[in-house]
Amino acid sequence: MKKSKLVFLVAVLLTLFAVPALAQDGEGAGDGGANLGLLGAAVGLGIAAAGGAIGQGRATGEACAGLARNPGAGGRIQIMLLIGLAFMESVVLYTLLIALRGAGFF
Repeated sequence: MKKSKLVFLVAVLLTLFAVPALAQDGEGAGDGGANLGLLGAAVGLGIAAAGGAIGQGRATGEACAGLARNPGAGGRIQIMLLIGLAFMESVVLYTLLIALRGAGFF
């Protein structure tokens, strides 16, 4: 039940953000209107950063729990943790690049 409410809320929010973006035409983009590409970049980067932070926190917590259960496997757990954290951070960095590209910075 809780998951369906979350999916519904996300769908409503995406619809609300999509309507103004689709209503703009390319000709009037330079007349001082809102830069929705920049707004979309900020929202997308915020979501990616929040997801990455949640994932990194959970991975670090599970690694600590694994070390508490089996201290002898510390080296292997640490290597796998660092690889996983690097992958999670790379997703956030790719999102930053895509968001800046969508906002028109390059």
